[in-house]
Amino acid sequence: MKLLHLDSSVLGANSVSRRLSAEIVARQKTLHPSLEVTYRDLSADPALHLSGGHMAALQGSATDDATLTADLVKGNAYMAELLATDILVIGAPMYNLTIPTPLKAWIDRIVVAGKTFGYTASGPEGLLKGKRAFIASARGNVYVAGSPAAALEHQESYLIGLLGFLGVTDLTVVRAEGVAFGPDARDAAVNAALGQIAGLTA
Repeated sequence: MKLLHLDSSVLGANSVSRRLSAEIVARQKTLHPSLEVTYRDLSADPALHLSGGHMAALQGSATDDATLTADLVKGNAYMAELLATDILVIGAPMYNLTIPTPLKAWIDRIVVAGKTFGYTASGPEGLLKGKRAFIASARGNVYVAGSPAAALEHQESYLIGLLGFLGVTDLTVVRAEGVAFGPDARDAAVNAALGQIAGLTA
């Protein structure tokens, strides 16, 4: 069994999402001792954002741009890792109401017609069925349904919708929010999330 672990926070050791994603991976390794883990720090080693050059190369045009070529190789590695994995763990803090841009760059490399989804007579169909995903979510404010800021939440909802579009519906969100409300609120949110992780049975 294989697990792909992604982090995207810029905060390093101070990151809540990194702590939660690491704990999720540790729990999965306990539950599945033979688990093989691939790790990507998308913040430390980000892909370039899509450009006209990328699209031309992906459609078969030759390029002598070494930077672009290296980035295309990285994108191919992203795809291979995702297709090979059984469990996906995404560390995803909320930045400006949505996900960090390095995570979006990763997404733009793996959402590809014919590989991770396909078009059918009745519409698009996800091709990643059978995989399991965990989202380690960290947010400074409170955005859960019913809160005053709920309508501004475009982080978890985006990832859940995207993964569902790709066929990944076995998904668990581990959330620590309100972490900017002071040390006590941060500790309470993190501890609640860690308790959720400790209770995972699969």
